[in-house]
Amino acid sequence: MTSPHRPQTVVVTGASGGIGRASAIKFGARGDRVALVARGRAGLDGAAREVEQAGGTALVVPTDVSDHDQVEAAAHTVEEHFGDIDVWVNVAFTSVFAPFWEIKPEEFARVTHVTYLGFVYGTMTALRRFRPRDRGTIVQVGSALAYRGIPLQSAYCGGKHAIQGFNEALRCELLHEGSNVHTTMVQMPGVNTPQFRWVLSRLPHEAQPVPPIYQPEVAAAGVLYAADHPRRREYWVGGSTVGTLIANAVAPGILDRYLGRTGFQSQQTKEPRDESRPTNLWSPADEDEDYGTHGVFDDQAKGTSYQLWGSHHHGLLGALGAAAVGVAGLATAVTRRRA
Repeated sequence: MTSPHRPQTVVVTGASGGIGRASAIKFGARGDRVALVARGRAGLDGAAREVEQAGGTALVVPTDVSDHDQVEAAAHTVEEHFGDIDVWVNVAFTSVFAPFWEIKPEEFARVTHVTYLGFVYGTMTALRRFRPRDRGTIVQVGSALAYRGIPLQSAYCGGKHAIQGFNEALRCELLHEGSNVHTTMVQMPGVNTPQFRWVLSRLPHEAQPVPPIYQPEVAAAGVLYAADHPRRREYWVGGSTVGTLIANAVAPGILDRYLGRTGFQSQQTKEPRDESRPTNLWSPADEDEDYGTHGVFDDQAKGTSYQLWGSHHHGLLGALGAAAVGVAGLATAVTRRRA
């Protein structure tokens, strides 16, 4: 029997939609106190209602994670309301969909500040509290693109690659210190989030995640498991993530050419881009309207991942594999004895 879950105080950045919101709801469903950090007030309020409907306690903390002082102030507010923070989940990001030469310097800088430095500032703020207590968990929500760059997302890929290197360095430092503070990273596949309808894009057609597309709840299950098992350095979510990372390790040059041929089309729908739609690069798209957890790809998004289940039950699978080998060996021995 497992021991009952002790409610924790959890901070989730990027909590107004997508993976962040789905993760916050899952933490709430087990009775945690969840601080929702993002910019869009309508999205945050909607997420807070769903966290509380799920059984948790929610606190809305409007914050731009690219501003270190705002992140620090958010953590102070959380601990004033909920007490010590136990888990910090970095999710918030933004992106620009365009060839690199069509991205303005200030746009590239903005993506880097949010997608990379937002994680750095969140981690700094968490460690400022965790290290003196010698406890706490940081979950960095990454992507297969932390290892494998793809066309049309140079700024985002650069940010995710940076998080990967930063987090590995930090993990080594915590291990050197013998700390009971843990950091882990969860690499995600393409996910059905609202970001693809409010991302700044210069593509002729609407942007989409690279298929296969997974629902945010699949990604959130990976986040929750990583938060509970943070000693493992990294988790992969989705068979497509596994396939991409293995292919990139074995034949990166071939993958360059493949993505050069397919990467433009695979990240666009057939629907012309709506140029009147608001974008969230400089200001939140969900300030006045709540877009919810999901994007517009429900009809093609996967709600389960056998790979994720296997990743979380590798002990059971190993035992079953050993048992199968044992049964096969016994059957072979009996057959030979009878022969």
